[in-house]
Amino acid sequence: MNVIGTMRALDADRGAVRVEDVYDTGIADLWSACTEPDRLARWIGEISGDLRVGGAIQVSFVSSWTGPGRIEACEAPHHLLLTMLPGTDEEGQIEAWLSEEDGRTRLVVEERGLPLDRMYFHGAGWQAHVEDLARSLVGDSSIWKQRWDELTPAYREMEVR
Repeated sequence: MNVIGTMRALDADRGAVRVEDVYDTGIADLWSACTEPDRLARWIGEISGDLRVGGAIQVSFVSSWTGPGRIEACEAPHHLLLTMLPGTDEEGQIEAWLSEEDGRTRLVVEERGLPLDRMYFHGAGWQAHVEDLARSLVGDSSIWKQRWDELTPAYREMEVR
């Protein structure tokens, strides 16, 4: 897997984590894995609610984070934007972009609005998630917690740009 993760400050308190990888599948298949509840459950967590633009959703990630969200954009098969914890002091966004690359598909995921002092936990988490996505595409099981434990020290040491 060729996951590339970065972290950057947005202001004095909040930051963003960005991860990306290229998958050996077509864009329609990867879009399905990123938007259909039964496929999302195989690699990142459970989602329920009003699954359309403007809809209120409830998310339970395998990381144990649970909370409400809202679908801001869903432009198949290229762009998805969610606002998490809308209307709270902890509001943030998760955005995904998909693009075709020589018969493969690149996925870029960015989560914005994260507390700077805990951003490395999220960086390790997102990398573990996108690695689990690759595993799910070939029928393998999630190893999120194991990978998160392995990746957290490296993300703790990573420079925040």
